[in-house]
Amino acid sequence: MADAGGAIPAPIIVKKVTIVEGGHHGGAWKVAYADFVTAMMAFFLLLWLLGATEEKQRKGIADYFAPTLVKMRQESAGADGLLGGSSLTDPDNYPNRQGQTGTRSITIPRGVTGGPSEAGGRGEMESKKLKELQDKIEKKLVQRRQLRHLARQVRVMRAPEGIRIDLMDNADFSMFELGTTILTKEARGLLQVISETLKDENAPLILRGHTDSLPWRGGVAANNWSLSAGRAEATRQALVLGGVPQGRFARIEGVAATEPLIGDNPADPRNRRISLLLLEGRGAASGGPGANAPPGTDKAVPKP
Repeated sequence: MADAGGAIPAPIIVKKVTIVEGGHHGGAWKVAYADFVTAMMAFFLLLWLLGATEEKQRKGIADYFAPTLVKMRQESAGADGLLGGSSLTDPDNYPNRQGQTGTRSITIPRGVTGGPSEAGGRGEMESKKLKELQDKIEKKLVQRRQLRHLARQVRVMRAPEGIRIDLMDNADFSMFELGTTILTKEARGLLQVISETLKDENAPLILRGHTDSLPWRGGVAANNWSLSAGRAEATRQALVLGGVPQGRFARIEGVAATEPLIGDNPADPRNRRISLLLLEGRGAASGGPGANAPPGTDKAVPKP
């Protein structure tokens, strides 16, 4: 419609603009990255399990995931079932150079407990030996009602040279009369049990006496060095009376208070103790039986 002047108005043009997002690649990369992170987490978890578990534990894990209905390709490492029901350290059937035995193990350091070691499972054997000794001593003490409470005074542990048995004092028990080398009645019973346990062993023995750091009163000529050595010798005599051959003793030592069990409190009564060291391997070779055998001993070296 024309206006009063007769001019025709310009038409109204409506322009619709559609905005298209650009430069976007979608979310597929996030899914791939999440899968990668999950796989890496599973891989490091596997490495942790290999390093933190022992042979029996790994065998149990392998058996848990083993197929229960059908076992396929049992004679080959990497069977269809997870590990084929075998342990990671079981030998495989692939040819190995120079007659070496291959295993399925991955990143297991040689020599660690539970993995393939040059000593052929020496760690497990040592742990078994420690437990056997501890159980024998505890069983014999329990059988003697008057000595049953002394089980907590005996500690069996691994030492660099072999196995160490500590016979410790405490506030209620003492191996020796105060300031002397005279064994108490309970200590004699305890050493009888130790003798029965060790007399059939072949390992050489080192006896070491320890004292606390309490000083002697004035005017007394004795000292902790002579006291610790005398107590070690008194222990040796009691063990010999109990049936341990004299030739088994490699050395008798007295170290006074220089090797406290409770370092924070040198005066603690638990520092007064007798240590019996059963030498093994290199320790037995360096301090073998008969090294300090008493004069007149006919059999300095026991027969194997």
